[in-house]
Amino acid sequence: QVQLVESGGGLVQPGDSLTLACTASGFSLDYYAIGWFRQAPGNGREGVSCITSSDDSTYYTSSVKDRFTISKDVSKNTVYLQMTGLRPDDTGVYYCGTSLPYTADYLCRDANRATTWGQGTLVTVSS
Repeated sequence: QVQLVESGGGLVQPGDSLTLACTASGFSLDYYAIGWFRQAPGNGREGVSCITSSDDSTYYTSSVKDRFTISKDVSKNTVYLQMTGLRPDDTGVYYCGTSLPYTADYLCRDANRATTWGQGTLVTVSS
């Protein structure tokens, strides 16, 4: 059974750093595009950062460029999102989503393209 499990969310202050992890089971990251999406109350699910697992090409939405970094460890079937310089508007539930055969940018531009989702992990940035 395909499963994604996120971890690492929490309450932090503006300017802090936080790293999220998404561990996959039931499939290999070698053959999937995978990424992070976030959803704030009243908003849709927004693509934040995605990676094409086969070649490590990446996509970042403009608001997180130079602050967030996506990476993967194929041996652990885990994708990470390293977040720095966190701001209140980064607050939301962060979901890990994956699909075939999309590239990172194509997947991240539309959350509906993901076929498997994790349960989400809440990130709250507040002073």
